[in-house]
Amino acid sequence: MKLGQTEITERLERLSGWTTDDHKWMMRKYRFAAFMQGIDFVNRIAGIAEADNHHPMIAVDYKMVTLRLTSWHAGGLTELDFRSAAKYDEAYTAVTAGETGV
Repeated sequence: MKLGQTEITERLERLSGWTTDDHKWMMRKYRFAAFMQGIDFVNRIAGIAEADNHHPMIAVDYKMVTLRLTSWHAGGLTELDFRSAAKYDEAYTAVTAGETGV
């Protein structure tokens, strides 16, 4: 079920770095110390997306990966997008564990 603007705003406040400009998509940019670290992250995201059957738009730009989420079937953001975002944040933490200055 598609979430309303108030629900989206409340859920975004609980996630670090995620934004929306139209309440239909949410986006986050992840920065990495090295290109291959970003690729490792993308590979982890692919596994999560396949398991959940919910796939983000992914853009890789050297040491930055941008993810965009929406639920096409609902015409906007749903709880599934926010669960996916939390999993992607956990994957980022795992990839960058022990790293400084990211």
